[in-house]
Amino acid sequence: MSSSGYTCIRTVFCCVNVLFWLTGCALLGIGVWLRVSYEGYATLLPQYALLSADIVAIIIGALTIVLSFFACCGSWLQSRCLLITYFILVVLMFIAEFVLGSLAFVYRDTIKHTFTEKLQDGLSHHYNMSQSPNNLLQVWDDVQITFKCCGVVNYMDWHMIDAWPEHRWVPDTCCLPADYGIGCGRKGSDILYKSGCYELIYKWFKERLMVVGLVGLIVAFVQLFGLISSMLLFCTVKHRRRSRTYKSYQ
Repeated sequence: MSSSGYTCIRTVFCCVNVLFWLTGCALLGIGVWLRVSYEGYATLLPQYALLSADIVAIIIGALTIVLSFFACCGSWLQSRCLLITYFILVVLMFIAEFVLGSLAFVYRDTIKHTFTEKLQDGLSHHYNMSQSPNNLLQVWDDVQITFKCCGVVNYMDWHMIDAWPEHRWVPDTCCLPADYGIGCGRKGSDILYKSGCYELIYKWFKERLMVVGLVGLIVAFVQLFGLISSMLLFCTVKHRRRSRTYKSYQ
C-alpha cells in the first residue's frame, strides 16, 4: 500500500471512530442522567428491568466507547494488538446481531405473544395508585394519552387488577377526550378507548421500519468499513515494520 493510501485510511478510520467515541460518551451521559434523575422509574416490563431506557443507553454507550478506544489507539499508535482486538470485537458483535436478528424473525410470533403476556402481567401486578417511584402509573398514563388507547389488548385488561381487585375500573386516561375527567374511568365502557395499546404501538413501529432499516444499513456499513480498515492497517503495519520505509508512515 502506498504512503498516501495508508495515511488516508488511517486518518479516516481514526476520525470516524472519534465521532463514535463522542456518540458513546453522549449515550453514556444520557443513561447516567436518566438513572440518577429518574431512579426507580419503572418500565412497561418490570420483570425485565435491564431493558429500561437508562440501562440500555449505558450499555450501548460503554460498548461504543470501548470499541472506539481500541480503534483510535490502534490506528494512531499503529498497534497491531489493539487493531486485532478491535477486529475480533466487531466480528463478534456482527455475529451476535445476525443471530439475534435471525432468531427474532423466526420466532416473531412467539415473541409477540410473550411480549403481550408480560405487558399484561406487569399491568396487573405492578400498577398501583401510589406515588412511589417503582409503579407504572405515570408510564401507562403517558402511553395511553400519546397513542389514544386503553390496556394492552383492550380496556378489559384493567379490570380487577391488583390496584383495584374488586372493581372493573380503568385509569382516567382511558377516557375519550370529550368525557375525560377525574373518576371517568369508573363510569362505564361507553366513554373509553376501545383499541389496545400494543397493536397501536406495533403499527407505529411498522410505519417507521424504513428509518430502522436505514439505521441498520448505516451501522452495518460502518462495521464493514471498520473490519476492512482495521485489517488493512494491521497487515500494513506488520509489513512496514519489516521494511526500511516504515518511518515514513509515522
